[in-house]
Amino acid sequence: MPHLENFKNHLANRDMDTLKKELNNSDTLVVTELIEELPPEDSAIAFRLLNKEKALEVFEQLEVDFQQKLLSSFKEERAIEIIHGMEPDDRVRLLDELPARVAKKLVESLSLEEREKTNELMGYPPRTAGRIMTPEYVRIRGDLTVREALESVRRSGEEKETIYTLYVTNQTRKLEGVMSLKDLIMASPEQKVKDIMNTQVVSVSTDTDQEEVARLLQERDMLAVPVVDRENRLVGIITVDDAMDILDEEVTDDIFDKAGLASLTGKETGRSLRMVSGSLWTVLKVRIPFLVITLIGGLLAGAVIESYEAALETITALAFFIPVIMDMGGNVGTQSSTIFTRAFVLGHINMKRFFKHWFREIGIGASIGIIMGFVTGIIASIWQQNVDLGITVGLALGITVTLSTALGFLVPFALVRLGFDQAAGADPFITTIKDISSLLIYFSLVTIFLGHLL
Repeated sequence: MPHLENFKNHLANRDMDTLKKELNNSDTLVVTELIEELPPEDSAIAFRLLNKEKALEVFEQLEVDFQQKLLSSFKEERAIEIIHGMEPDDRVRLLDELPARVAKKLVESLSLEEREKTNELMGYPPRTAGRIMTPEYVRIRGDLTVREALESVRRSGEEKETIYTLYVTNQTRKLEGVMSLKDLIMASPEQKVKDIMNTQVVSVSTDTDQEEVARLLQERDMLAVPVVDRENRLVGIITVDDAMDILDEEVTDDIFDKAGLASLTGKETGRSLRMVSGSLWTVLKVRIPFLVITLIGGLLAGAVIESYEAALETITALAFFIPVIMDMGGNVGTQSSTIFTRAFVLGHINMKRFFKHWFREIGIGASIGIIMGFVTGIIASIWQQNVDLGITVGLALGITVTLSTALGFLVPFALVRLGFDQAAGADPFITTIKDISSLLIYFSLVTIFLGHLL
């Protein structure tokens, strides 16, 4: 098994024969990890030492961003060879990320059959089932006997992505049923496929959103899901490994966007590389704009406190509870926005019924606010021996917590409606609004309940 240090030693000693043998005899995932860890020039050398079959296996395991960089280091013939050997869905995913001129040239180099498969997938809208499906599946007719069906699987299954699930269609490719390879093998040789197939087929259409497909596979624990067109004709399948890649990509996008890294597009590898290895300017231009929002909010909050300076000088204890109210509001607001983002990504939020979800969250926030406000108010009353101060602090905290909960759901929702990613910059906006409003609420209540002391 090759390791990074071993590779460097072999490379330094120009011992390419030993290195080539180690790379080709090692597990695909081990070689993939090794190539990803190496500097660009060394990773290209390592990849060129792989035999054709191993190179293709490794290439398909790499992230798209890394595939692009590796492909750019190949000679044209080598690039065409790699593109030819890829599964259609993986090929389309890579072509989507390449410059149009390069992608067109590579597609033109494909055989007629492979070009038709690729163009068919690229004809569907991005991020839909049609765009990510593979046309490499096994289908059998319902009027075949089990013996005939097994022979059909043997003939056509070798080049397909998966043969564990078989799809039953009629002569016009309309989907009629589904069955596992195990069920086919265990059935009597003279039985008809239509008599043993499962007619309760779960399928998706070509325009179904890719996240919805991924969640379906995850929730139903399926190995693959068939994709049909408007006439219910089987046109492809989406496998569970593709679904997991989609979910991983979408969740990673939301985590980065929630942190205020919205302009770092691409997959996890590209984002990570740019944040860890990118120039100072690249990192700063992503992070600073969202932090400026919080900075402005902090300055405005400071202006609010300054306008009530006389009250703070008269009743010094008022200052003790400012951090409590602001921090509690911030924590609750962050909780709510995180809950919204996760629920949105997993499909638990119905955007058409958003206000039902929102009012429920406000109710939860109000309950939390009442409990926390009551407890804090009692503590403030006993600590400062001032019931009016306790009422002021308790009410301010209760209202702030309720407001922060409402903002935690409303701000990400508003960003979605405005066409932004559901979590982009939500926390900076929530923090700014919450800080200013919580102080205004607090000092307004101070004026009402403690005005006679000012």
